[in-house]
Amino acid sequence: MALDTADLDALVAEASKILDVAAQPFLDGHRADSAVRKGGNDFATEVDLALERQITDGLVSATGIGVHGEEFGGPPIDSPLVWVLDPIDGTFNYAAGSPMAAILLGLLRDGEPVAGLTWLPFTDQHYTAVAGGPLLRNGVVQPELSPTALSDSLVGIGTFNVDWRGRFPGRYRLAVLKGLSRVTSRPRMHGATGIDLAYVADGTLGGALSFGDHIWDHAAGVALVRAAGGIVTDLTGAPWTSQSRSALAAAPGVHSEILDILTAAGVPEDY
Repeated sequence: MALDTADLDALVAEASKILDVAAQPFLDGHRADSAVRKGGNDFATEVDLALERQITDGLVSATGIGVHGEEFGGPPIDSPLVWVLDPIDGTFNYAAGSPMAAILLGLLRDGEPVAGLTWLPFTDQHYTAVAGGPLLRNGVVQPELSPTALSDSLVGIGTFNVDWRGRFPGRYRLAVLKGLSRVTSRPRMHGATGIDLAYVADGTLGGALSFGDHIWDHAAGVALVRAAGGIVTDLTGAPWTSQSRSALAAAPGVHSEILDILTAAGVPEDY
């Protein structure tokens, strides 16, 4: 479906109004208890469920575009146009009382992120971008990312248990963390993939690694990082797509240095 920059900007403007309204119940529900148990030790709060319904209804009414949400699903992510929503990124943080939680909303066109919105209500930070840039924080254009050294950077990395198995075993993740620590003593575990990606886009983090594959965790942030001039691949260095099983987002320079560390760590299957 053909959409020019003006069309995308108009859709982001409509979506921004809806997220602004959703920010108040997001704030009001802080420390909400688990309401729905999901796989492993994951859960959703009543606020997750209510916000997804509220935001979905608003988006469909205002834009006529369907919504694929974390809690209730929706149209396929390879639809001609579909919003992808995570009503609370960082649910553990949110339930525990940490401010490191966000609302993530991406717009996919045939599976490709063409717009991203990330709202951090507790810190009053709002990030938006459409394909081609620029990145905006609270409505203000941000400078494009410039080449940066890993040794000068904070780096976000996903949380883990060293005994985890699966695609990226805990011991593999620990090896990656060890490699990072030898170049930068500043790894950070925020426990919220979407926040890590937004912070890469605005230069707070030089890079971020995600060992996950959930589209709702990545769609918004991938759009933000690309619009800001950053690089997004999977952990092997292949271009990130909506089917990718991992993500590495970083500023130029940092990205290649982290890829070298990943290569030195070996393949996850060896762990």
